[in-house]
Amino acid sequence: MEIKIGIQNVGREIVLESTQDADAVATLVAEAISAQTELRLQDEKGRQVIIPAKVIGYVELGAQEARRVGFGAL
Repeated sequence: MEIKIGIQNVGREIVLESTQDADAVATLVAEAISAQTELRLQDEKGRQVIIPAKVIGYVELGAQEARRVGFGAL
C-alpha cells in the first residue's frame, strides 16, 4: 500500500510503500497525533521513517493491491 505524508511548511511529501494494512496505519497516525509523539512507519524494504507528529499536515493511504505476478500487462 502506498502512503503519502504531507509535512507542514515543506513542499514535498514523503511517499513510501508499506506492507501494513490501512487500518493499522490509521491507528498509528491517530495515536501519534493524540499523544504528540513521533509517527514510526516501516516500508517494504525494512527501512523506518520517523516523523514528529506535530509537523504532520496530512496522511493519504492508498488502496491495497494484491501483488501482480508475471511480465505482461493485462
